[in-house]
Amino acid sequence: MKSVLVLAALLCILASMAFNQKIDFKSLPAFNDTIHFKGEDHFANVQQLTFGGDNAEAYFSFDGKYLIFQKTNPKQGIACDQIWMGKVPAKGETFQPKLVSTGTGRTTCAYFYPDGKHILYGSTHLGSADCPPIPDRSKYGNKYIWPIYESFDIFKADTSGKIVKRLTKTKGYDAEATISPRGDKMIFTSMRDGDLDLYTMDLNGKHVKRITKTLGYDGGAWFSPDGKKIIWRASRPSTADEIKEYKELLAQNLVAPTHMEVWIANADGSDAKQVTDLEQANWAPNFTPDGQHFIFCSNHEYKRGFPFNMYLANTDGSNTQKISRDKGFDAFPMFSNDGKKFVFCSNRNNGGTHDTNIFIADWVR
Repeated sequence: MKSVLVLAALLCILASMAFNQKIDFKSLPAFNDTIHFKGEDHFANVQQLTFGGDNAEAYFSFDGKYLIFQKTNPKQGIACDQIWMGKVPAKGETFQPKLVSTGTGRTTCAYFYPDGKHILYGSTHLGSADCPPIPDRSKYGNKYIWPIYESFDIFKADTSGKIVKRLTKTKGYDAEATISPRGDKMIFTSMRDGDLDLYTMDLNGKHVKRITKTLGYDGGAWFSPDGKKIIWRASRPSTADEIKEYKELLAQNLVAPTHMEVWIANADGSDAKQVTDLEQANWAPNFTPDGQHFIFCSNHEYKRGFPFNMYLANTDGSNTQKISRDKGFDAFPMFSNDGKKFVFCSNRNNGGTHDTNIFIADWVR
């Protein structure tokens, strides 16, 4: 790891500054290491938490003390994504996560319950203990294809890894769940009605309600800090050819989300509005702690579709600002509830490999 030791004194000063304090970054020296790039003015005291493999979707507990994420690392015998949890390290500590999923099947999209004693995640382990097959993209013109495994269901477990309840039992894909800060409901993506739509339900799996009904993939939804709004990514086919392709892929439990835009609506799905119109893939959106902005990942600046960087915008989509500068992949952003910490996943500092790792930083507004 190339550390930020050469800037340790500077970063300590930045870390001690209040979240809302403005900083004149033009007066500061440039960041020359591969963890914190020049131009990433909202990040301070950047720390790499994982080293090797594919580590993604790292999300804070409600008290900000723990992270939960999914990990694949064949070198460690983890053939496909499993859920891991670890305490956010204090200064001088290392990140030491533990396995909290079953270790079988494939898992995705973990999230903490407000009590800090339970988690939820999607898993295919009831369908098979083996990792489900990866689609052969050569059959589809080498397009970027996501498998929508029918055996995915959502489970509630305690933080020791013991499953205490199966939350979904319908045929088809159920995953991508997050919980409202109000602690009263969760939102998730399901195929139960024949399309990939958003649904809400109580934390015990009851009172399921469909809240999107437009043809296309709706997923990766989050609630606003006050629980009154939701934000998500949507891939909506519009032309006859796009609709035909979408339906043909969906019949094979596949989706090709190469064009996604960010949407915001009321928590019940009403008054839905598209807030990005950038083309290509705009996804992994999340609200800022003040509820007045959102952060998202996008490749819209690059015709070849890569790299992906993170951007900040007002909730109406205006004033879009680029906030990350890696030339590979930056995504899955999340703020701690107090707005002081920021976690994301990135290809940075991976030694030229395809590894994706977790990074945490102080957020400087």
